[in-house]
Amino acid sequence: MHAENSAVAERIERSMDIMGLTSVATITIICYLVAAILKSTPLNNKWLPSICGILGGILGAVALKVMPDYPANDLLTAIAVGIASGFAATGVNQVYKQLNKN
Repeated sequence: MHAENSAVAERIERSMDIMGLTSVATITIICYLVAAILKSTPLNNKWLPSICGILGGILGAVALKVMPDYPANDLLTAIAVGIASGFAATGVNQVYKQLNKN
C-alpha cells in the first residue's frame, strides 16, 4: 500500500511540475501576443523587448498569487521568472523571423 501511495504522489508531483512549466509558457505567449499587437502601432520596435520584460515581470508576480503551481516561492523569484519569460517572447519572434527569412 505504501509503494502505491508513493507512485501516486510521484505522478501528482510530475503533473504539478508540468503545470508550473505551462504557466511560464503562458506568460511567454501573452508577451509574444502583446508584442505582435504593438508592432502594428507607431511605437518603435526597439522598445518591444523592454515592454515584454516588464509585462513578464508583472505577470510573474500575478501568477505567484493566482497559480498554485507557479515555479516560484517568493515575489522576487516570480518576477525574475516572468521577466525571463517576457524576454523569451522576443527570442521566439527572432527565431521565427530567421526561419522564414529564406
